[in-house]
Amino acid sequence: MTKILRLTMAQLNPTVGDIPGNADQARAAWAEGKAAGADLVVLPEMFLTGYQTQDLVAKPAFVADAMVHLLALAQDCADGPSLSIGAPVVEDERLYNAYFTLRGGEIVSRARKHFLPNFNVFDEVRLFKSADIAGPHALNNGARIGNPICEDAWYPDVCEAMVESGAEILVVPNGSPYFRGKFPIRMHNMVSRVIENDVPLVYVNMVGAQDDQMFDGGSFVLNRGGKLAVQMPIMDEGFAHVDFALTDDGWVALDGDKATLPDMLEQDYRVMVEALRNYMRKTGFQKVLLGLSGGIDSAIVAAIATDALGAENVRCVMLPSEYTSQGSLDDAAAVANALGCKYDTISIAGPRAAVTEALAPLFEGLAADLTEENIQSRLRGLLLMAQSNKFGEMLLTTGNKSEVAVGYATIYGDMAGGYNPIKDMYKTRVFEAARWRNANHRNWMKGPAGEVIPVAIIDKPPSAELRPDQKDEDSLPPYDVLDGILYMLVDLDRSVADCVAAGYDRDTVKRVEHLIYISEYKRFQSAPGPRLSDRAFWLDRRYPIVNRWRDSS
Repeated sequence: MTKILRLTMAQLNPTVGDIPGNADQARAAWAEGKAAGADLVVLPEMFLTGYQTQDLVAKPAFVADAMVHLLALAQDCADGPSLSIGAPVVEDERLYNAYFTLRGGEIVSRARKHFLPNFNVFDEVRLFKSADIAGPHALNNGARIGNPICEDAWYPDVCEAMVESGAEILVVPNGSPYFRGKFPIRMHNMVSRVIENDVPLVYVNMVGAQDDQMFDGGSFVLNRGGKLAVQMPIMDEGFAHVDFALTDDGWVALDGDKATLPDMLEQDYRVMVEALRNYMRKTGFQKVLLGLSGGIDSAIVAAIATDALGAENVRCVMLPSEYTSQGSLDDAAAVANALGCKYDTISIAGPRAAVTEALAPLFEGLAADLTEENIQSRLRGLLLMAQSNKFGEMLLTTGNKSEVAVGYATIYGDMAGGYNPIKDMYKTRVFEAARWRNANHRNWMKGPAGEVIPVAIIDKPPSAELRPDQKDEDSLPPYDVLDGILYMLVDLDRSVADCVAAGYDRDTVKRVEHLIYISEYKRFQSAPGPRLSDRAFWLDRRYPIVNRWRDSS
């Protein structure tokens, strides 16, 4: 009779700091595995506390609370399969990122993370200590499981040591956040570990958003030679019950479901939707509002918000001035109507006249300039924040990555708000995403199918409409040029000389570089937004506000 090991992968969505709630999810996962006849239920890295905790995990009381719940979880899950779950632990006054296996009411094994990531959004060297490599643990049926924790599986050392000490299956718990193109990188590294060690590998990843990071799931199982046995969907919570059969060559995972991954543009759009949905739920907000200008950025944010929360929870507000065109008024109303959102109009003419009158004695004899333009934007921010306070709706900001990069936004004006769904999406890609959304509808969207962003908005030249006949290209290079330069300077960290060699005008590159550096103070005060690239503004890219260096190449 063939010996079978059943393993339940739990791809679930914890909330940072909700230790009781996360423990309840773990209990439910264990019950799911028990009902399916599993021998082992596996949850992601640091699941009990949520991830990433940042400095919260440095509080001794927080770690102690997690341990209390871990021990209670062991007691509650005594009669059934083993349960593996990530949590922090303090040993000999050192804090570790650990992975525990519970069985029979006790902690029967613990692995502690050896390789601590200290790049991009990760600061684990600052928070945790690197541990010695742990050996495998044995299940009741004798199968020996090694647990390299996330980063431990990105390098050969830990997996090799675990297999050399007897591990027959590698189960890798992960808190691996999304960036565009991340999944093939993960798969390549895990296939390498499988080929090097000639054992199957289970990769179980967290799902759900935390602040700027979206953990995209996509858990999978690989057999020897790197052959895919099971592929879970991305960004969906769920379970996969995986059967392993013991053969003369060792354990082999039987083929299971293999989800198809969507293309990169769909993944980006879904990250923006799910990140907003999670941010709202996990912070306790239910409704949002945003300023709807008739432009592409606010239109796509309205669509994202509706897809995330439902039209009944989204309110759009048009705040026209004398410079607002009839086309913008019509386009904004068309977006709200297509999405089914509530739509209000509040003129800024009266407040602007009052501010102009108040400042007149001080500004007498001075020509109108950017100051007067920014007053309009700041009045809109004030009026929107007043509504946010009064109605308990979170204000969404609508600046794309191109604008955020060069500071083409007014601090305390259109930058005011609690969350920015398109913060890491360049303007040219915003247009692509708008066209994609008009042509596609998915079951995870709460908004309607069909054209929700009028083609007129996509086709017209972008404008802030803060002065007569204003166009963005009056102040900035064309967006295809600007975004190309920004991608090289920001995302690739290339030099001015590299940009010139790629065909961009040197004066234009230097101007863009200057705008990036002098706008750092604005980004320091900007709302968070979902990370789509591996060079998003905030934790991926940390620059000083005071900075006199410029690239002279």
